[in-house]
Amino acid sequence: MTSAILSEPPATRVSSSAAPKVRYNTVKVDDVDIFYREAGASTSPVLLLLHGFPTSSNMFRNVIVQLARTFRVIAPDYPGYGFSGMPDHKTFEYTFANMTEVMDKFVKKLSLERYIVYLMDYGAPIGLRLALKHPEQIAGLIVQNGNAYEEGLREFWDPIKKYWKEPTPENFKGLFLDDPNAIKWQYTNGVPDLTLLDPVTWTVDKCLMDRLGNAEIQLDMLYDYGTNPPLYPDFQAFFRKYQPPTLIVWGKNDTVFPAEGAVPYKRDLPEAEIHLIDTGHFALETHADEIVSYIQEFFGPR
Repeated sequence: MTSAILSEPPATRVSSSAAPKVRYNTVKVDDVDIFYREAGASTSPVLLLLHGFPTSSNMFRNVIVQLARTFRVIAPDYPGYGFSGMPDHKTFEYTFANMTEVMDKFVKKLSLERYIVYLMDYGAPIGLRLALKHPEQIAGLIVQNGNAYEEGLREFWDPIKKYWKEPTPENFKGLFLDDPNAIKWQYTNGVPDLTLLDPVTWTVDKCLMDRLGNAEIQLDMLYDYGTNPPLYPDFQAFFRKYQPPTLIVWGKNDTVFPAEGAVPYKRDLPEAEIHLIDTGHFALETHADEIVSYIQEFFGPR
């Protein structure tokens, strides 16, 4: 009796329309392991996704595969976030300047010469500091609830500004970091339909932030955020000089970075396209397909 011979196992017979595979890698930057997600052809335009607080590259999990049909998508975790290394805050500077240095070295490690950068929350000042260092590398900007204008720092920031001036235990009390429900609130605030939210998101974020030593890291970063507003004029000068193609997709109900921070981009980037979306801070949790569509239409092949 002869046995049937298959030229290849069924699992390997993949059609050309199959979804791109996401790969999960780690690269050493100085002495820190930087975890990142990657998908898409190496010959495609690069899209660098920079995450916000208090999350990681996990915030992009719903869009990476879709975007990878057009782009080479790379989404790193910063030190102290996600699955990257978490050096002690006494020996590693958890500042936006140092995070920028780490991301700059990460970009060099991966030989990324030019890329579109997705700016979200903490990712905005990190990505824009990168732009100031290497304006020739920036092929475009996608801004999602990422601030670069004073108009975007409204009432939510008043107690934080007070803490920047006087980082005392008294001024820390009442800050959102002092609230055990703060992480979940960032996901739910401003979202009309809460049934669209996956509770795994804030659960994972909280587990990672509850690691021994991580609270000090987050406090260092929150305090150092005060170094970003003084750079807003430099960011704006970069916009005016280089006029990078810019797409703004903004959760308009966000309390942390409200829609008042989105509109001023048009002052310096008159060709920017703005979409104010009826959701909160983490717009990708509820409007991933819509945002992917905007990105594909704006930056995809013509």
